[in-house]
Amino acid sequence: MNFLEHYEPLLKAFWYIALPVSIFFLLQTISTFIGLSGSETDADTDGGDGDMPFELFTLRNLINFLLGFSWTGISFYQSIENKTILIGISVLVGILFVGVFFLLIKQILKLSEDNSFKIENTINKTAEVYLTIPEAKSGKGKIQISVNGSFHELDAITNSSEKLTSGSTVKVVAVEHNLVIVEKI
Repeated sequence: MNFLEHYEPLLKAFWYIALPVSIFFLLQTISTFIGLSGSETDADTDGGDGDMPFELFTLRNLINFLLGFSWTGISFYQSIENKTILIGISVLVGILFVGVFFLLIKQILKLSEDNSFKIENTINKTAEVYLTIPEAKSGKGKIQISVNGSFHELDAITNSSEKLTSGSTVKVVAVEHNLVIVEKI
């Protein structure tokens, strides 16, 4: 870092912050994209606040703040004569970087969906009888049903007075004791 020797102390400080933070940010970003960052992220916390799915004081937020702060200071060092104003603007841009990160994470979390299977999600869906279902709840058969894009084979009963044969199309009307109750369509 010999090139920094002839700079003024404030500009030197901005560079001393910007270079290692930029390298760390680059490594952190690469490791995130190739999956080396582990299973937990700054967005996964056990905080009780439902509106904020992430913490304010994290290493990632510190890096984002320092990136905005240092590179703004370097970029506007020659343009802004008053160094107090320069530091103030740099702090504001650093805070803006953290705010943009919050917004990005919030939008990314909106994209996630829960694809776990819940038998209650079968109600009012159509299915196909796989194994014949005896009439009037006298026994159980099986249906094949698609929920959230995946097929499931479930035990089923019917209230109908006629048995439902394999290949029949049925509609799930209720769930009772982990069994689906179906009617012929």
